[in-house]
Amino acid sequence: MRRAGRLHRTPGEDKPHYGRKRTVPDLVKSPRLTRPAVYFVAFLQRPAINPARTMPLIEPSSYLAPSWLPGGHLQTIWPALFRPVRKVPARAERLELDDGDFIDLAWSGASASRLAILSHGLEADRHTGYIRGMAAALIRRGWDVLTWNFRGCGGEPNRLLRMYHSGATEDLHAIVTHALAHHPARAIDLIGFSLGGNLTLKYLGERPAYLSPRLHRAVAFSVPCDLACSSRKLSIPSNRLYMERFLIAMRAKIHAKKKLFPAELDLAGLRRVRTFQQFDDRYTAPIHGFRDAADYWQRNSCRQFLPHITLPTLLISAANDPFLGPACYPRQEAAASPFLHFESPQTGGHVGFPTSGKGGEYWSETRAAAFLGEK
Repeated sequence: MRRAGRLHRTPGEDKPHYGRKRTVPDLVKSPRLTRPAVYFVAFLQRPAINPARTMPLIEPSSYLAPSWLPGGHLQTIWPALFRPVRKVPARAERLELDDGDFIDLAWSGASASRLAILSHGLEADRHTGYIRGMAAALIRRGWDVLTWNFRGCGGEPNRLLRMYHSGATEDLHAIVTHALAHHPARAIDLIGFSLGGNLTLKYLGERPAYLSPRLHRAVAFSVPCDLACSSRKLSIPSNRLYMERFLIAMRAKIHAKKKLFPAELDLAGLRRVRTFQQFDDRYTAPIHGFRDAADYWQRNSCRQFLPHITLPTLLISAANDPFLGPACYPRQEAAASPFLHFESPQTGGHVGFPTSGKGGEYWSETRAAAFLGEK
């Protein structure tokens, strides 16, 4: 469903380029005005942002890793394996999609005026530690939280041959649309981690004029903004542990799909797949309509969409992130944008940022809540 939202205009303009200014209440009185038109008008009424008053490049960052946890690898592995995070109470829901598939959701909170939608990373799910930690931090501050499992990531195979992938913004759009229709929040924030961060940023920059004005702010962590660059970085020998851990889970999904679609998939040589390029060439790209891995990466990397983002957005990626290569740090895009803020701590690893905050809260959670809480 097409929904109109924000009209792009030159950053710093005082007014959009057309006629007499009318207020939203005046326009909404028209019986012919559709909901997309209301979105459009609401965007025009938003105050312009003066680029001279923004701070798109946040330097230096306030984050510093604990001295007992040196290096990007330890700062990545320790939080993933050893951080104790309590389960957040939630109400489960299965969202049926128009294509006949489903996505599993979980709602936490009690009809607050703010809602945050959290998107996890590659081969994770809504129970992953960083999702639970972020959900708990936001709930403590008065947000409701909606978490979701990408297709096939909830412990049950999805119904279709297709699965999730780095650029499947149609699924995030379905989640956002469902939240807009069923939650009373006046403001909805988006938070994405790693692959979920790429998905979130691509979504925001892909069709900015069709976003609801109820979308307020966004935060993304450890994002492979250039998928080809990140894939090459993960293929180096020092990252073999991460690559193999991902591939074990990805191979298992292909085996499960083979049982459902025996004529569609060829398992010959699957055990010899050792890189994302080999896996994406063989499975991800053809299953989802891309020519090959290079085509899939190019069309779904969020970096090309960053200049089109019109929602206040914070991107945080550690300089020592072992998953990210040089092209994954979009400093130029942030410097040119009044909406995209980029922060790159020297330490933190990949979706790590461990600290000993109140209640076990990590710096990333405190930082996200502070940014989302800004007016």
